[in-house]
This record gives sequence, C-alpha cells and structure tokens, in this order.
Amino acid sequence: MAINSLGGSSPLLNQSILNIQNELNTAQLQLSTGEKGTTYSAMGSGEEFAISARAQLAEITGFQNASTNATTTINVANTALQSLADTASQVQQAAATGNATVNSNGQSTAQTSAVTELQSMLSLLNTQSGNSFVFSGNAINTPAVASADQILNGNGAQAGLTQVISEEQQADLGTNGLGRLTVSAPSATSVSLTEDTSSFGMKLNSVTSTLTGATVTGPTGTPGSISVALGATNPNPGDQISFTLNMPDGTTQTIQLTATTTSPPPAGSFTIGTTSAATATNLQNALTSSIGTVANTSLVAASAMEATSNFFASPPQRVDGPPFDTATSLVNGTAANTVSWYTGGTTTGSPLATQSAQVGSGVTVQYGIQANEPAIASQLQAVAAFAAFSTSATNPNASAQVAALSSSVAQALTPQPGQQTIADIQTDLANATTTIQSVTAQQTQTQTTLQNVISQVETVSPDQVASQMLSLQNSLQASFETSSTLSQLSLLKFLPIPDP
Repeated sequence: MAINSLGGSSPLLNQSILNIQNELNTAQLQLSTGEKGTTYSAMGSGEEFAISARAQLAEITGFQNASTNATTTINVANTALQSLADTASQVQQAAATGNATVNSNGQSTAQTSAVTELQSMLSLLNTQSGNSFVFSGNAINTPAVASADQILNGNGAQAGLTQVISEEQQADLGTNGLGRLTVSAPSATSVSLTEDTSSFGMKLNSVTSTLTGATVTGPTGTPGSISVALGATNPNPGDQISFTLNMPDGTTQTIQLTATTTSPPPAGSFTIGTTSAATATNLQNALTSSIGTVANTSLVAASAMEATSNFFASPPQRVDGPPFDTATSLVNGTAANTVSWYTGGTTTGSPLATQSAQVGSGVTVQYGIQANEPAIASQLQAVAAFAAFSTSATNPNASAQVAALSSSVAQALTPQPGQQTIADIQTDLANATTTIQSVTAQQTQTQTTLQNVISQVETVSPDQVASQMLSLQNSLQASFETSSTLSQLSLLKFLPIPDP
C-alpha cells in the first residue's frame, strides 16, 4: 500500500488561502472605488431599491434640465420686458413735456429720438434665448418683428407706416380740408353742419347752445346734420354755441363759438350782425374757420394715431384708394402690399400657453409670449406713430399738429384701467418662476433621500473595509506560515531511529 507524504500543502489549506486572497482583492477594490462591487449581484439584496432610486433620480434630472431652460428664457424675457417698459416711459415723458418746435425734417426733437427708441424696442422684441426667439410664441425659429426701417418706410411694394398715415390723412381731411364736414346755409338765417357717409373724417357728436332766439337741432339724419336757425332776435354778447366732434381715433374735440360785438372777432368768436341774416353769415364763416383749424391740427394727429392702429391690426387696414381724399371705406391690406410688423407665431388661445415645460411629475409651467400681445403692441404702436409722423417745416400748423400728436402719444403710453400691461405679463412669468422654485426645492430634498438609499445599498465604509483588510492580511499571513510549516514535515521525522 502506498503511503502519502505529510509534506506539501493541504488542498483544504490551499483553498482557504485562495478564498482569503479573493476576499482581500475584493476589499482592496471596495476601498479604491467606495462601492461594494461592480456587479448587481455584488451589491446585495437591496440593489432593487437602488435601481428604482436611480430611475427616479434620472427623471428628476430631466425635470431640472427643463426647469433650467424655462428659467433662463423667463429671465431673458423679464429683462427685455423691463427694458421695453423703460423705453416706452422715456418716450411718454418726452411726448408729454417735449418741445413741439419742428425741425427741417418736419419732426420735433422728441420724434427724432423716438425713431432710435423704436429701433431699440424692436431689437428687444427679437431677443433670443439660446436659439429661440422669446417673443415669437410657438414660432421659436422666426424673428418676432420686422425691422424699424421696413415698418416705417416699407419694403419694396409693401407699404410702411409712413405711407399708410399719409393715405389716411388724405381720406380724413377730404377734398375740402374740413375733415369731411360741410358748413352750409340752408336759408338766410340758418347754418347747417353736415358729415358725410364715409368712415373717414370727423363725425358729429352733439351740440349745445345758449344763443338767444336760436333753435338748434341735431345731430339727426343720415348722414348726420346739425341745424342752427337764428330767430328774429339776435344773440346777446357772450352767448355761446358748442359743437362736439368725434375724431377718427375715438377722441373728441369741441369747437366753442362766442357771440361778440367786436369786428373782426377774436378767435373762437363770431360777430353779431345788424340782422339775423348777417349774424348767420358771420356764424357760418367762424364755424368754417374753426373746423378748418381743428381739421389741420387735432384731426391730423388723430388720423395718424388711427392709421397706426390700422397698420398694427391683423390683417392691416388700408384706405380703399386711390384716390384717397374721396375714399369711403377701409380694405384689408395683404402681404403683397403692406408690411407685416409682427412676424412671429399666432394662436387662438393664450400666448402664455405657446411655450411650456414639464418641471415635475404632473407639474407644467407656461411661459410663452408674443410681441403682438396688447400690452406690448400698444406701446410699440404709440412709439411708431410718434416716429413715423412728419409735417412740413413751413406749415403754419406744424407745431400745433406735433403738439396734438404728442398729447395723443403720451396718453396712449399711459396705462389704462382694464387693459393688459407689461406688469401683467411679468406677473404671469413670476408665477411660473415661483412654481419652478417650489418644485425644484422638493426635488432637491427627494434627491438627497434617494442618494442616501443608493449609498446605503452600494457603498462601503472605508474604515470598515480597512479593518477587514487588516484582519484578512493577518489571516493570510497565518495561513502562509502554516503552509510553510506543513511543507517541511515528512514521515521520517516520526519514525524511531535505531541505535547504532
């Protein structure tokens, strides 16, 4: 029978040494990476929770990226909106307090500055956040507005605002320069004021009178007419009659005439004649002169404001001409004959909904803006009217026209109750920002919790691993020493040695 030697290593001891070495290698890897292992099985039974936590973290990261993009766009929009409001305020102040003296270009100093300020506003409305145009609604790849030069001066066959203002001014003044009104004398002792049937010029609103012995009626009929019939008794000095007229832009102007014995009469008066017929003639002449003054001052300014409103409409409205001074109505402008000031996207719903981002589970914020929203368009419209209008430096009514226009522009740039304002848009954006901040704060807390779950499942304590490694190294050392001792043993060391 064969007898095995006790020398050499025991298979069990060798396996034990190999196991210790594997454990030591694993511990070294854990110490260098901070993780329990490189495979899911090495992570233990809790890895299922870690996998779920990682999925939730990935979802939160996606939400946070959307929040970051939305916040960036909102911040860019807010900065542009504030600059728009500041620029409009500067124009409003200049229009309200500026000098109406006309320079050689037919504009006041404030109007000349308004051209530059219009360019600035249009540039702001074409602001981009990344590669997206902020004020274009859902058409993020398209600029929101045309250039100032195209809006004011046109583009080839497309008419600009300056041309539209000129055409409407001709239509509002009419062939006689009296704003489509006619002053006539139906009889020797009566005066009649009649409007025409067109949609242009001044329209009759009301009349009030304290003229002694006079019978005043109207406005009545179609077209509207006011009749002043003087009686057998002449008016007394100081008696008055006032005609209130509707302007094209919705404002009103009142012409007040006072009876006087002075000849020639001062402005705003008519001379009492020796007979009712003479007085009626003087009243007719004074009324014609006063209407002419209003037509060539206030009406011209109101016409410019109305023409600008028509230009900024969708679709734009144009006088149905030529000829323009006898036109009776407006027609839709087309892309072929009129510049479109707004070039962004449109929606039948709220512009705010044209841009949205899901920033949390079931949480979506809206932050879309269009340059044609009332708050923005109304300010741009007023500044454009101020910048586009010009008159002749030699026109005796030039300063009065600019003064009337300045007053209208200042009023148009003053916030009106019930109308959307820039602050309203900023409030909507602020609400979106608040929602984002609230959701982000909750997500940050959730991230911390999920990271802790993952850490508990997948990571190890460096101190614990180091202690384990020391223990394994000691065990390995002891195993090696045992193996070395065993390797030196043989059967001969246990057999008796015979005496010599």
